[in-house]
Amino acid sequence: MALYSDPKLVAYRQAVNPVPASYWLWPLYGAGLENLGVNDQPIEVTLPACGPDQILVRHDAVGLCFSDTKVIKAGETHPRLAGRDMKAEPVVLGHEVTLTVVQVGDDWKDRFHPGERFLVQADIYKDGVGMAYGYRLQGGLSQYNLVGPEVLDGDDGCYLLPVQQETGYAQAALTEPWACILASYTIDYRVGWKPGGAALIVTGPGASGEYELGTPYGGGQPPARVVTVGVSGALQQELEAQAAARGFSLVAFGAVNEDNLADVVAASGQDAFDDLVLLGPSSAQYELLEHSAAKGAVINVVGAQALDKSTKVDVGRIHYDAISVVGTDGKLIADGYRAVRTELTAGGKALFVGAAGPMGQMHVQRALQAENGPAIMVSTDLAKERMDVLTEKYAALIEAKRKADDVQFLVPGEDGFPAFNAAIMAATNGEGYDDIVVMAPSAGVVAGSVSQLANNGVMNIFAGLPRGTMAALDIGVVATRGIRFTGTSGSGISDMRLMLDAAESGGLDPNLSVVAVSGFRGAKEGLDGVVHQAFPGKVVIFPQILDFPLTRLSDLKNTLPNVYAKLGPNESWTIQAEEQFLKELL
Repeated sequence: MALYSDPKLVAYRQAVNPVPASYWLWPLYGAGLENLGVNDQPIEVTLPACGPDQILVRHDAVGLCFSDTKVIKAGETHPRLAGRDMKAEPVVLGHEVTLTVVQVGDDWKDRFHPGERFLVQADIYKDGVGMAYGYRLQGGLSQYNLVGPEVLDGDDGCYLLPVQQETGYAQAALTEPWACILASYTIDYRVGWKPGGAALIVTGPGASGEYELGTPYGGGQPPARVVTVGVSGALQQELEAQAAARGFSLVAFGAVNEDNLADVVAASGQDAFDDLVLLGPSSAQYELLEHSAAKGAVINVVGAQALDKSTKVDVGRIHYDAISVVGTDGKLIADGYRAVRTELTAGGKALFVGAAGPMGQMHVQRALQAENGPAIMVSTDLAKERMDVLTEKYAALIEAKRKADDVQFLVPGEDGFPAFNAAIMAATNGEGYDDIVVMAPSAGVVAGSVSQLANNGVMNIFAGLPRGTMAALDIGVVATRGIRFTGTSGSGISDMRLMLDAAESGGLDPNLSVVAVSGFRGAKEGLDGVVHQAFPGKVVIFPQILDFPLTRLSDLKNTLPNVYAKLGPNESWTIQAEEQFLKELL
């Protein structure tokens, strides 16, 4: 696409217009949507001067995210806002944002220039402190923002990623949620004990015979500390020999029962463990010890003889803390640490649960466009009207995929859920799915989907269930059937770059996710719609357009017919439609 020819749009893109003396933003003063803004409106504030170590940026487009609504619901209790007085220091949401540089402080004049465009990698760290954009730092629900050293020179360098001039504003803003999708398929799980970490080995009532350590850390760096509870015989001797040879600390406790297990683990002096090795655990033991897993921990279940089929598992931690649950039915501990596959099985069978929401649509689109995607692909949702939007939006991709593969979209019928679940399994001839991606925010759905996995299948718990959400799972399948549970939250700079490259090269088009657009004042209505799942796709706010109301793309036919005429197939957002939109409304 060539640069804009309209003089107004050329000036806008090059950021040559004078900056205003004031601008608008949406402050959140506490929990609840009623605390967003003042009298249901944004507020106007003075535009501060740009300091020497800052740049002044203009927010061009921001996507509304379900994570924004979690901040609205939790207020000051949100984990990213601990200790913040929101009445005195309100939060400005908006982390799916694209921006343009409009002023540059003296310290950065050799690095940044007015008119340059960037994305923000939202998870920002400065001196080890999380300073996420749209959380602790002012976000995209503001027309302008001062960006300082925490963003420009943080722990990972600069958290701004350059955007090509030809890339659309909505297209760029939605790179962030799309990067979260990509990250869930590219994460590398550990295949051994954490180097320099802490490991806990506990013998449970299902343990029998002699266990061997094997090489859970190979020839690499050993853990710093190993704590054993009830471990004896050849395994304890092997650990003692390894500790002497490799120089790690080994603390041993005798056999205990479930009543005093927690006290013994607490007495070890270790608050959290990077690796938990559970030898024949009972469900009660698993439930007692799971909270001892550190962020990014691996829980290795060695034998499932004593586990119930309804062990309570914190599926919120699998998602948010990247807890990996693995296992083996043998006696060699290292066997549980085989590589955890995260990419969809090429030519395999994939199930997308809760597929018709905004993030679910992205997972489905990615699978439809994958070069070596699944051969059997089933998407489910409870609402037929939402599923109809998905199938209409991706009609061309679905048709192309169906020429070679089996693609189905299922919703519950009059026969109820038993028939619905039977239809889901029937699509695989009863064999089960190699991959299940769960977007439905329900512990019951997660638990119910386990039986639909094939042997060695992988479940991606993508739904952002809060930490502490317990699902009654047959967790023993990680040992007996080689099943793996994975989960990710957010994305990194490398994921953003990968997604931006895919968008700008035409590999994936984030614009297909857009379902509604709005000017700045419509942000509150848009967030309310996200809370109530009113939109089967992404809502994009254009902050520099103040008063255009929240409008579904299908309704542009009546309000902005010239914009509607430039929508793509099945009323999809395009760069050309966006150009016309800005031309008419800026």
